[in-house]
Amino acid sequence: MGLKAEAQRVAAEFEYPPEELKKGVKAFIDQMDEGLQRTGTSMSQIPTYVTAVPNGTEKGLYLAVDLGGTNFRVCSIDLHGNTTFSLTQQKVAIPKEMMTAQTSQELFAFLARQIENFLKAHHDDHYQAHIERVKTGEKHSGHDIFQLGFTFSFPVNQIGINKGTLARWTKGFDINDAIGKDVCELLQKEINALGLPVKVAALVNDTVGTLMARSYTSPGKTGTLLGAIFGTGTNGAYVEELSKVKKLETMKGTTYDTSTGQMIVNTEWGSFDNQMSVLPDTPYDNGLDKESVNPGIQMFEKRVSGMFLGEILRRAIVDLIKNPKATLFKDEDSSNNTLHSTTCIADDSALYKRWGLDTSFLSIVAADNTPDLRVIRQTLTKDMDVDAASIEDAQAVKTVAVAIGKRSARLSAVAIGAIVISTGHHISKGGPPEEDVVDVGVDGSLVEFYPGFEEYVREALREIPQLGKEGEKRVRIGIAKDGSGVGAALIALVAAKAERGE
Repeated sequence: MGLKAEAQRVAAEFEYPPEELKKGVKAFIDQMDEGLQRTGTSMSQIPTYVTAVPNGTEKGLYLAVDLGGTNFRVCSIDLHGNTTFSLTQQKVAIPKEMMTAQTSQELFAFLARQIENFLKAHHDDHYQAHIERVKTGEKHSGHDIFQLGFTFSFPVNQIGINKGTLARWTKGFDINDAIGKDVCELLQKEINALGLPVKVAALVNDTVGTLMARSYTSPGKTGTLLGAIFGTGTNGAYVEELSKVKKLETMKGTTYDTSTGQMIVNTEWGSFDNQMSVLPDTPYDNGLDKESVNPGIQMFEKRVSGMFLGEILRRAIVDLIKNPKATLFKDEDSSNNTLHSTTCIADDSALYKRWGLDTSFLSIVAADNTPDLRVIRQTLTKDMDVDAASIEDAQAVKTVAVAIGKRSARLSAVAIGAIVISTGHHISKGGPPEEDVVDVGVDGSLVEFYPGFEEYVREALREIPQLGKEGEKRVRIGIAKDGSGVGAALIALVAAKAERGE
């Protein structure tokens, strides 16, 4: 009885009841509003200068590049105008020496050469025709130029749809002279030096790309309200009324299209409630935060995203192992064990190492419905060096793991619900049911692979008074793939249209 009761006690610490959920939604809306008023708030609410979402009828051939870490991806996206598209891509590893080059020119020249290689390999006719026109001095029309969306996954201060200065490098990059420079300009300069028919039309955040990709591919005429990532990290971008983005009035040097009356805002919601006024807390969350590289920051992300859930579970399991009442992975003798063999845990088990438990383990645990929880026990042996875990051991681990996964989903519903309410979309507009929907595009390993994640989210949405059962039914959640590819291309399209005054 001891182990089961102790596991249930630990699981209860991760409960996030309806009253707390309601408080969370109210605080999220308040912090969203603060972020729209001024800079330096816990939720950044960054204006993206993207002022329209696609509806699936857009056509044309666009380029997208993605510098997200150790690889550089170049793609062309052919939008067919019927919510479908075809994508061609090439990936190249960034050489180590380029990541710490003497000058930014070296890195951006390397990137431009990859774009050139891609055009020659996949769009050679277009490329050669452009070269010929340049040689003969023939004027080109704007339609001959590829519009390119540039996903640049490093901190930037964005001041226009294709203007943004590098704030700092991360992920092993370190090229000092790029700091403070406009990364779109750096890339355009090297593209021009090679004479390529390419214009860097948009600087892209991948969460905004997720929103755009979903809005293009989603069924019906309704544009997407929110693009959200629930994966290694978590973030959301949504369509806001331009008049509510008050801080734009005080930001110097910004340029944007005002004709739509809208702007997509990148919430950076991972830092929601860094002050811990409403977020749930446990000793396991606390320990993880104190030993993290950024204590006191990204407090919402540390309770929701895949990067952290495995570590929270590992800390809870170690606590149960050390708890004399719990007897986790301990047998009095082998006759008490379903395997008739004494359980033992290796001294160098991954359970004793920080970050030793991958979040994918939570999905494996949640999916194991075998009568003897065989998959959990095999995984404990294979990945954690826990020999001969009993059914009771596996059940205890499952009880705690499911509670952590469920809390993550319920917190995710706080973000989704708050954005639906804050933008007024909780109120039905009437009309045919297929058009009276609130469309949400999601991406990431948690929402894709954690069993029951969406249902936990929906259960929590029903508990938010402003939504209830009827409001939750109107929320349509769909997977949006490849925000940095097709999403980036669509932002380039919107930017080009705005420039042409269309």
